[in-house]
Amino acid sequence: MKMKAAEEALEEKQKVKPSFELSGKLAAETNRVRGVTLLFNEPPEARKPDIKWRLYVFKTGEMLNEPLYIHRQSCYLFGRERRVADIPTDHPSCSKQHAVIQFRPYIMDLGSTNKTFVNDSPIEPQRYYELREQDTIEFGNSSREYVLLHENSASA
Repeated sequence: MKMKAAEEALEEKQKVKPSFELSGKLAAETNRVRGVTLLFNEPPEARKPDIKWRLYVFKTGEMLNEPLYIHRQSCYLFGRERRVADIPTDHPSCSKQHAVIQFRPYIMDLGSTNKTFVNDSPIEPQRYYELREQDTIEFGNSSREYVLLHENSASA
């Protein structure tokens, strides 16, 4: 009987092992930039793209400014929070940390209130979507459209 009780106690002890993974609080503290906790953790295997990608910004059919050269970093954060956003989106319907483009390229909505749209279709939050040349991206109810092209695009 004592052996059986000892075995059961040992099994219970083996089931509950300590977890040394980052908890929410500790992870949040390690993911702070300029006093703002980021909603996105860049994967460790992230790399800069080999292709020179560009975002052409349009508003009501007219191109604004120069294209955004988005091949210089492995990811770009879009949002209203200027302290952390790589590409600010000042429209009131955009979230402080709205979406991120991670290279190959992929886009992920960071749980924004008013969604991110790829080719006029809303994408699910917290899920990567692969982007292709000539895709159109919109954030919230903003009238700005971001068209993805690269250095070898016929339209560039």
